[in-house]
This record gives sequence, C-alpha cells and structure tokens, in this order.
Amino acid sequence: MSPRRTLATSLRVLRQLGHDHRTLGLMFIVPVLLLGLLAWIFSGNPRVYDMIGPALLGIFPLTIMFLTTSIATLRERRSGTLERLMIMPVAKLDIILGYAISFGLLAILQATLAATVAVKLYGLDIAGPEWFLIVIAVSDAILGAMLGLFASAFAGSEFQAVQFMPAFIFPQFLLCGLLVPVSQLPHVLEAVANVLPLTFAVDAMNLVSRQPELTKHMLWDVGVVLGFALTAVILGAITLRRKTK
Repeated sequence: MSPRRTLATSLRVLRQLGHDHRTLGLMFIVPVLLLGLLAWIFSGNPRVYDMIGPALLGIFPLTIMFLTTSIATLRERRSGTLERLMIMPVAKLDIILGYAISFGLLAILQATLAATVAVKLYGLDIAGPEWFLIVIAVSDAILGAMLGLFASAFAGSEFQAVQFMPAFIFPQFLLCGLLVPVSQLPHVLEAVANVLPLTFAVDAMNLVSRQPELTKHMLWDVGVVLGFALTAVILGAITLRRKTK
C-alpha cells in the first residue's frame, strides 16, 4: 500500500466528479429538496416532521450516496479506467481506498449540508446536540457511499447498479424501525433488523431527537454504522476484479 498512490487515485476521482454537474446535483441538491418537501408536507403539523425528519435525514443521504457511488465507480470500470489502473504497480487497496476517500469526502459534505439546512432552514427541532445529528447523518452518507462502492463490483451496467438499490437499501428501509418499531416486528424479521446497519442509523437519529444528552447508546450506534462502512471497503478490495466482463 502506498499513501501517495492512494491520494493520487482520490484526487483523480474528485477532479472527474467535479466536472460531472448532474452527479453533483444529485448528491447535494436532491437530499435538500427532499427534506424541504417533507417539511412542506408536514408544515401544518411540525411535530410529525420533528418525529420522522431525523430518521429520513439518515436515509436520504445514504440512498443518494449509494446510487451515485455505485454508478460513478461502475462508469470507471466500463470506460476501462479501472483496468488501466490494475495493470499498473498499484495495490488493490490503494485503488479502493482512493475511491473510498473521495466518495467519503463528498458524503461528509453532502450530509453536513443536508443536516444544516434541515435544522437551520426547515426548522427541524431535536432535543439532542445538533452537531451530533450531523455526525450521524455523515456516518449514514459514508455508509451509503461504501455500500455503493461494494455493490459496483457485481454490476455489469449502470442499469444493474440501480437495480441493486432494492436489494441493498429497500429491505433495510422496511425493517429499520421507521415504519414499525423493530421490537414489534415478527421475531425472525426482528432478528434480521438487528444486524442491518440502517437499523442502528435510524436508532441513533431517534435517540438524538428525543434525548438532550449524548449517550453511550448513540455512540455505539454510530460506531456500528462506521464499522459496516469499513467492512464494505474491505470487501470491495477483496472483490475488485481485474477485468469487467
């Protein structure tokens, strides 16, 4: 592993994404608009917005980052850029970490923007510290980016990358506790929900919205989410192929 090569890979990806205005718009504008739409829908009942807003603040960035990362990484594969890198004296981990750093930085910016706008502009009211709400949103966005990086290894086209979203995201959305509390799910589904990263993310968002003090439970939830993100990076390095069929 070479830090210089990892940094070079990361900078190259960031430069390319900087010229892709549609992808940047999807990353930064869409979550803000969705949260604004949610606030507008519940403008007559702000308590409902305060109840579900934090959870969706975690789900929206995760979903958007999953889509953009998986598609952007697959585009690199399909264009032959990744194959050219693989024939150079560059370790797989250098490549994956380079992608992870670049998309991770974008995830941090995206989630910070969305959380700040939700609180300052849309009036999301939480009991806990606002800075920790941003930390949770950032963790969720990073998780989405790393899952997208991992999922791109199994897609043969951009359309297939989009098709992976129902497999990676939708089951977690249904079981994360947003629609039905996890404790009220059937026993089998509860067991599944308790090992899904989005469950921990939504739990952390719900706790920070209700509790004024930072707790060990909140820190544990964030640690689990970041642990899943790190696992996705490692699996991405293991499954990195030298040729896209």
